[in-house]
Amino acid sequence: MIEDEFGAYHALTESEDDHRWAFGTGFTDALEGVDTGVAEGIDGDALAAYCLMLGDDALIYSHRLQQWITRAPELEEETALGNIALDLLGQARMLLARAGRADGTGRDEDRFAFFRDEHEFRNVRLVERLDQDFAELVARLLIFSAFRLALFDGLRASTDPVLSAIAEKGVKELTYHRDYAASWVVRLGDGTELSHRRMQAAIEVNWPLLDELFTPHAVEAALAGVAVEVGTLRAEVEAVLDTVLATASLDRPDLAPMAKLRGLAGRDGVHTEALGMLLAELQSVARAHPDATW
Repeated sequence: MIEDEFGAYHALTESEDDHRWAFGTGFTDALEGVDTGVAEGIDGDALAAYCLMLGDDALIYSHRLQQWITRAPELEEETALGNIALDLLGQARMLLARAGRADGTGRDEDRFAFFRDEHEFRNVRLVERLDQDFAELVARLLIFSAFRLALFDGLRASTDPVLSAIAEKGVKELTYHRDYAASWVVRLGDGTELSHRRMQAAIEVNWPLLDELFTPHAVEAALAGVAVEVGTLRAEVEAVLDTVLATASLDRPDLAPMAKLRGLAGRDGVHTEALGMLLAELQSVARAHPDATW
């Protein structure tokens, strides 16, 4: 992490509080005031691809969480989920903007979010799912946030100062996301017979998507010292999940991972049918009015 007052972390934390993000609004650049040059020895294209992976995870999952506004069981939970979605949207903004600087194209976050097709997205398939009930929502949020927190914790030592700064800021947010989800998993799992049964079912629905999170990718291998080796995170993340499951009186599932298509999955642009429908909703206004401002 850059410590001095002119570093990336200072620029991110000082300038981002009042930013908004929506297509056509012309709001401030997510990385305004941050030095986004690519250090010597770092492959800019690989760095951009890595930022897209992490940014797409946050963008797609943020949209899924936003769909729960007005549907959560209590107003307090709607507020919490809205805040989590906004945290992830902020992470997506910075990571997608970083990708456009790293690959030299200068593409902004709008271009990446609204004008790529399904096969160009690099998110893991876990974030695409449409939750059928609140139990599925908190089960998925627990798995995703436990993984992303461990990942961002490792990224704080990245040799890319922008990634390091984004991670430093994100760790605080993701700690809350994980703890919020864990509290609900325990509350439902150790609650009534009905809530326990539905919480167990929710864990089992999401569990086959866990393995993909820890599958190494060639992009990560090309960024030694910049990226985190996801395979090294498995023991840490599973220890967290096991602790929560035990506290909630839930059984750890013994289920096979979700199958890949020709050995490819979300990081390679191969997705579930749910992503296409999500993108149709997310991108509809931008694609209908590509040059609009208001």
